[in-house]
Amino acid sequence: MSYVDEVIERIVKENPNEPEFHQAVKEVLNSLRPVVDANEEKFRKDALLERLTNPERQLKFRVPWVDDKGQVQVNTGYRVQYSSAIGPYKGGIRLHPSVNLGIIKFLGFEQIFKNSLTGLPIGGGKGGSDFDPKGKSDREVMAFCQSFMTELCKYIGADTDVPAGDIGTGAREIGYMFGQYKRIRGVYEGVLTGKGLSYGGSLARKEATGYGLLYIVQEMLKSKGDSLQGKTVIVSGAGNVATYAIEKAYQLGGKPVTCSDSTGWVYDPDGIDLDALKEIKEVKRARLTEYRNYRPNAEYHEGRGVWTVKADIALPCATQNELNLEDAKTLVANGTKVVAEGANMPTTQEATDYLQENGIIFLPGKAANAGGVATSALEMSQNSERLSWSFEEVDAKLQGIMANIFHNIDNAAKKYGFEGNYVVGANIAGFEKVVDAMNAQGIV
Repeated sequence: MSYVDEVIERIVKENPNEPEFHQAVKEVLNSLRPVVDANEEKFRKDALLERLTNPERQLKFRVPWVDDKGQVQVNTGYRVQYSSAIGPYKGGIRLHPSVNLGIIKFLGFEQIFKNSLTGLPIGGGKGGSDFDPKGKSDREVMAFCQSFMTELCKYIGADTDVPAGDIGTGAREIGYMFGQYKRIRGVYEGVLTGKGLSYGGSLARKEATGYGLLYIVQEMLKSKGDSLQGKTVIVSGAGNVATYAIEKAYQLGGKPVTCSDSTGWVYDPDGIDLDALKEIKEVKRARLTEYRNYRPNAEYHEGRGVWTVKADIALPCATQNELNLEDAKTLVANGTKVVAEGANMPTTQEATDYLQENGIIFLPGKAANAGGVATSALEMSQNSERLSWSFEEVDAKLQGIMANIFHNIDNAAKKYGFEGNYVVGANIAGFEKVVDAMNAQGIV
């Protein structure tokens, strides 16, 4: 049995009931076979893959808080500090009922390679809780965030572990967590990213993941003598990533015609009304059912269906495994040319394989959605320097980072004989930097 197969078998056996984590490990390790096979004896002797796939630290803790009725509620908090080989742990905090240890491990494992691809000194980590901020009052959210940070603050710091936002964790939640960290630790430092502009946040952070997604798509198209001009784009999601992917798609000449949330999806043949979307989601915190109040000619559908709309480019920007094999078949049948992941692992493995086998250009999330964490690292730099850069400065750095990521994954794919396979390219390019650091630092 090959070394890769041994490690995959061990991961599945030792981490039962964690299918998302298994999926992430299999996807990464299978694509690393060319590198691992060429170095199998050394990697096996050093147990390199075992060290890579086992987190340095896993934290699980209770989070008690009091709701508006005076009832005590108890949630579970997690932080997985996966790899500090190239810098402090860096990764978001996800607040959603679906959160469990397996999902946090999958996200943290992916984060290692995504962060490596940015070229910035940040390691991989992830955290979260099964708490659902939807439907909660500001006071209830504050009570949860303060309790969550009371425990988490023991394990994080500006040079140790710097969490950020994720699904369910926006500016409000980051603010409450930062305040509690400062209150307990008595230090004012860049311990969280995604902060408000008045207390150490970075301009362009909110837009970064969505903008970065379009920048890497643009760079990929440019390498093939093409552009976004005149392209129809379908987008899933209606959060920060989707909203600002839609905004940047317009700016680069594309026409985004869909968005979605957990209740349904919108098809607007005239192009998504960005102002309406922002008002519904960012101001009212409402559902997309309200979209037709702004655009009566648009279609609203319950459930899923974004991927049935004919388009040149598809951007899954909602959540993991939202694009399945049937969706992939529909995209191929409709003549879609590009799928680029704005969310973390939004495409199932079967769907990814089918898309690639049928000639669709596929940009994986660890490369395509790295703009968010890259800009978080830029926020860390500003905090360390006690400076604030302009929107244009941050945006220009983001464009440069995303262009470099594309060329790095493109070159890595070509180097190992997988030209055009950006999944293999992203995993190998991210892996090689981490392995160099691990080897330099000894068996730790």
